[in-house]
Amino acid sequence: MTILPAIDLYKGEVVRLVRGDYSQMTVYSGDPVAVASGFKDAGAAYMHVVDLEGARDGVPANAEIIRRIVAGSGLKVEVGGGIRTAQTIETYLEAGVDRVILGTAAATEPGFTREMAQAFGDAIAVGVDIKDKLVAIKGWTELSALEALEFCAEVVEAGVQTLICTDISKDGMLGGTNIGLYREMREKLPVRLIASGGISSMADLAALSELGMDGAIIGKALYTGDIILADAIKAF
Repeated sequence: MTILPAIDLYKGEVVRLVRGDYSQMTVYSGDPVAVASGFKDAGAAYMHVVDLEGARDGVPANAEIIRRIVAGSGLKVEVGGGIRTAQTIETYLEAGVDRVILGTAAATEPGFTREMAQAFGDAIAVGVDIKDKLVAIKGWTELSALEALEFCAEVVEAGVQTLICTDISKDGMLGGTNIGLYREMREKLPVRLIASGGISSMADLAALSELGMDGAIIGKALYTGDIILADAIKAF
């Protein structure tokens, strides 16, 4: 199971939200490149980055900082937040991003998702952000009418090979992750599955590994010290 330390960017700073609430924001660093380099020093090979302003507003706001993170860290980076055009995808891939994550665009434009999956293959992932079993969009500020598991099945049929699944109710809470949700997804979806949201202990990581999850994104627990990145990478 791949461990992906996470950086959420807002106005160029490393922050964390509570359940996606922009009014509950904690700033952890003003130097995202240094944070990413620290992940590399701890043994990470991959990293998850979200442009929070991009996710909310639909237009990337931290692309230059993300380019610097990619260039300066030496990590394989996946990026989400405001990626809603082919041009944005191409710009990120040309900057060295390993994988781009479609969120709102995947939920609102299924034809676009299929087209991008065909054009860019494994460089396209879909982020499935779940609240009350429905897919949230626009930086988690709105709920769609899409049932999460049905939506997952549709994007897999469209050719998407990687799903990043987040239980919003768990995110930023340090209360444990939704093992039941990921068990159901693992049983039903024959694709690469990456878990996100609430992962706060080595026990959470062990449970996800036992389920056969392909990856786990760790955010707030790294910044609070509840999980030591080097230990997680060695173990999983």
